[in-house]
Amino acid sequence: MVRARALVLLAVLAPAGSAADAPAAPAPGATVPDFSLTDTLRRPRALADYKDKKAVVVVFLDAECPVANLYVPTLVDLHKRYADRGVQFLGVNSSRQDTFVRVAAHARERAVPFPVLKDFDHQVADRFGAKHTPEAFVLDPKGVIRYHGRVDDQYGVGGLRREKPTRDDLREALDELLAGKAVTTAVTKIDGCPIERTKPAAGRDVTFTRDVAPLLQKHCQECHRPGEIGGFSLLTYDDASARTKRIRRALVEERMPPWHADPRHGTFANDRRLPPADRDTLLAWLDAGAPKGDDKDLPPPLKFVEGWKIGKPDAVFTMAEEFKVPAGGVLDYKRFMMDPGFKEDVWVKAAECRPGNRAVVHHILVYIIAPGKREPYDADGTAATLAGWAPGDMPAIYPAGTARLVPAGSKLMFEVHYTPNGTEQTDRSTVGLVYADKAPERAVDVNVLANMFVRVPPGAANHQSEITYTFPKDAEILSFLPHMHLRGTSARYAITYPDGKTETLLSVPTYDFNWQTGYRFAEPVKVPKGAKLRWSGTWDNSADNPRNPDPKKEVRWGLQTFDEMHNGWMEVVWQKK
Repeated sequence: MVRARALVLLAVLAPAGSAADAPAAPAPGATVPDFSLTDTLRRPRALADYKDKKAVVVVFLDAECPVANLYVPTLVDLHKRYADRGVQFLGVNSSRQDTFVRVAAHARERAVPFPVLKDFDHQVADRFGAKHTPEAFVLDPKGVIRYHGRVDDQYGVGGLRREKPTRDDLREALDELLAGKAVTTAVTKIDGCPIERTKPAAGRDVTFTRDVAPLLQKHCQECHRPGEIGGFSLLTYDDASARTKRIRRALVEERMPPWHADPRHGTFANDRRLPPADRDTLLAWLDAGAPKGDDKDLPPPLKFVEGWKIGKPDAVFTMAEEFKVPAGGVLDYKRFMMDPGFKEDVWVKAAECRPGNRAVVHHILVYIIAPGKREPYDADGTAATLAGWAPGDMPAIYPAGTARLVPAGSKLMFEVHYTPNGTEQTDRSTVGLVYADKAPERAVDVNVLANMFVRVPPGAANHQSEITYTFPKDAEILSFLPHMHLRGTSARYAITYPDGKTETLLSVPTYDFNWQTGYRFAEPVKVPKGAKLRWSGTWDNSADNPRNPDPKKEVRWGLQTFDEMHNGWMEVVWQKK
């Protein structure tokens, strides 16, 4: 008999309509067309990518379903058992309630070694007719279904738990396929959680002027306006209606507004997550053909201070001279000193950097160089940082009663990373400051929390590194800003208190180098003396990482993006005794 080549697809789905809304599943022997989804690192994964495998297992997973969660260790074990035999496992999450960040966190917490894909609009679930999680499909390299059903009979709804399964259905199907045999039991009954599908917003009366414009003001226009980082403006109906496909894709794939923190850990003042109801309204407007509505329903336009997120600065300081950026090459960081002329101490409650030429400015840090100092860092990691800029959300904005001290006689040092773009350019960047009315109750301090000994081995797909910081006295943490480079994939800050209690303060399961976000706590986190903060990161230095400059190279700490960093900036105020 000719040996069969098989592809096993595991899919765990839970969208917002009921399982009854799903199309009927094709019978074994039917062909499933190719599909492409993104994994938890935003990397595209197509079924066709695995046509050289003897088998691929795709399982529909759900972060909430207790039955699906019980089966994750079984699936991990099956993956390990069959990987050397040419079997590739894929997880698919189609559940409406599971956000992209939640799916990524779920996979990382359970150390799932195979790709987990997010089926944002349930197209793949519908293609398979998947109704429950965990529901498994086995396909051959031509996309022909050879098995459809449960993993085994060990777990089920209603608390069913056997010590061991009496039937290893998925394993037996794989063994028969790999042996070139027909699958004896090609269909089994699935006992799991219904996949909740999103129901179409048919018949909703949604207009731009009444319903959509207020949402764009609330969630989008901070960046999507002239002169800001958004690639286009969303101030008017014409702006939005000309970009409906871009808006839909960003909404469906949960790319915008950008926010990468797991909402189960920490509450943040600058949380940009889009509420599901607002997302549904925007999608309903797009589904209706983007109707304009009556102009009298438009809200008053927002008033922005042009060029600034912190409002109108009390003072703006610019690099003393223009810098000429060559057309090509790799530039070391450039430092530019300027004297702001402070004759007395100055207290800053907000600060923001602005690049003079975004085409070549990769990022900016502005440091306070106090009299008698030459460098901005102390041996304990304390950093004299005033403000920074990179794509993302980096203005320094301090809560009431706190501010950053700039001592009298200090100079400002602009440290700028330039990336040539093929033509000679010039830049002259600036920093804006908003002053406190008086000396605050508490001064803000900054620590870089840097591990300059990070080493990422060549080819390592999930390298982990951790540093620990012990608080020398009582403090309140204001914010974190994790920073890695192109290979960084996740970040986590966890604290262990003197009584032994451990708490995760911030988890970023989908770190994105393109968005340098400072996570500002809604309320400062109180930390006693002796508490230990663990700042851990993961890096993917494998060839599977499309951003990886060189998977054959051991990567060390360095300033350029082809190097790596393990920096975990922290803003803190120390408690007075």
